[in-house]
Amino acid sequence: MTFHPFFFCKNAQQPFPNAIRPFVPITSYSNDVSYDGSYSYAYTTGDGQQQQAQGYLKNAGRKDLEAQSVQGSYSYTSPEGQLITVTYIADENGFRAEGAHLPTPPPIPEAIQKSLALIAQTQPVSAQFNAAYNQPRFHQTGHVPSASGHNYNRFG
Repeated sequence: MTFHPFFFCKNAQQPFPNAIRPFVPITSYSNDVSYDGSYSYAYTTGDGQQQQAQGYLKNAGRKDLEAQSVQGSYSYTSPEGQLITVTYIADENGFRAEGAHLPTPPPIPEAIQKSLALIAQTQPVSAQFNAAYNQPRFHQTGHVPSASGHNYNRFG
């Protein structure tokens, strides 16, 4: 007989009825880390789950241009029996994922595309705006520089 703390309570139900899951073995595994900080790993489980990724530091040693870059994928079978596969890239441009099950935005209507192109061609962007827009938003201290030279945090 297996000891279970709820045996002491008459008519008690398990608080986590699905908490005990069957053992799923790892059927393949690799993990490589290089001296330069780049890495790759991959694994597969007995129930068909898979994951793999590779990463490295872009523009190493170039101040303000360094960015960690990761590219990978994972897959599993949903409770409905559908194979779910996600591929992703994460770098200086953010996290971007793709998968057949993920929703996609509707296409931009042609009239709006034409309007945006016309605005980009006819509306000059001032050098002052470009300089302000492209400067770093936060220093290492977490303060935002202001036009008056005072450092205020982003809340005021």
